[in-house]
Amino acid sequence: MAYDFDTVVDRRGTSSVKWDYEEKYTGMTGLLPLWVADMDFPAPPEIMGAIRRRVDHGIFGYVREPDSYFEAAAAWLARRHSWHVPREWMVASPGVLPSLSAAILAFTQPGEGILLQPPVYHPFAMRVRFNGRRVVENPLVVRDGTWQMDLDGLEKVIDQGTRMLVFCSPHNPVARVWERDTLSRLEQICRARGVLIVSDEIHNDLVMPGFRHVPIAALSEEAALNAVTLVAATKTFNIAGLGGSLAVIPDEDLRTRFEAVQHAVFSAAPNAVAVAASEAAWRHGEQWLDELLVYIKGNYDLLRGFLAERLPSVRVFPLEGTYLALLDMSSLGLPDAPLKHLLLRDARVWLDEGTKFGRGGEGMQRLNLACPRSLLAQALERMEKAFPRTTA
Repeated sequence: MAYDFDTVVDRRGTSSVKWDYEEKYTGMTGLLPLWVADMDFPAPPEIMGAIRRRVDHGIFGYVREPDSYFEAAAAWLARRHSWHVPREWMVASPGVLPSLSAAILAFTQPGEGILLQPPVYHPFAMRVRFNGRRVVENPLVVRDGTWQMDLDGLEKVIDQGTRMLVFCSPHNPVARVWERDTLSRLEQICRARGVLIVSDEIHNDLVMPGFRHVPIAALSEEAALNAVTLVAATKTFNIAGLGGSLAVIPDEDLRTRFEAVQHAVFSAAPNAVAVAASEAAWRHGEQWLDELLVYIKGNYDLLRGFLAERLPSVRVFPLEGTYLALLDMSSLGLPDAPLKHLLLRDARVWLDEGTKFGRGGEGMQRLNLACPRSLLAQALERMEKAFPRTTA
């Protein structure tokens, strides 16, 4: 490989949520953190060079996103996802979660229902409730060892007050890359019932070999007009601490309403360094990403093989997209709180408990594969030493 993903970089002392707050969040120290969804890899050197050039300039006054920023994003979406996005559809935003809040405020009223499909990224429900809306749940189901959408159930839970679906594609934490046929049926149900789809596609570039991400707005012209799609370079290239994202909104009326809320709530000035970093990522990050995906697939293969041979009581669901592996530990027979305690106290490994993601997450743990292979191996060996005390 041209890029190095094996070197362990010490992240302590950088205010890293993942590495510097273990005692505050868990009451323990000496943990190996494989939880929050950022990578333990430095950003690509092409991005680092763009950041250095911007920093060396030395002046950080108010800026705007240049045309070249949107051109780079459009070229990336066309190249990686065969999705051709005109400039006028794109609205710059501070981040995907701020965009989600803006969409909730722009397109729904207090007390109206917003659909979620748990287990799913937990800030979705937080944003719905904090903004005074009602969570309507249509849980995913496990069929033949993989997570599926319950589309028959979806039709049943939509009521007259349901206005929006907050969709996760690829899905975090179950690591699904949704098939075109499934997306088409989902989109048709929502459109027929007057439910707007807000699709968080921040993991769209993180897709394993043999799978292909389909933007829901790319299904058809009708689908595009009933969708708000949230994308960013931040997850793909490990620059989430810089911020910045795009909302792709083909419908002009929806776009106008969304922009009005943004102007009312957020500063119009972007982060100057984030603009430089994202544009460099979209223009020059392709080879790094391709090698990253190979490395993450190798980590997944290590995880799957280790569990099958040495921890057969733990099952991992197939990894289709994201770098987040969902582990089923229900066969251990432990309630969720003792399971979490076992991992933290005995294994000294910090994962994300599945209950964080809502219904269906019971007995599950989410493990971040975006780390040097030696750290993953160390975590698995710690788990192996701790678990026999429970499985004997």
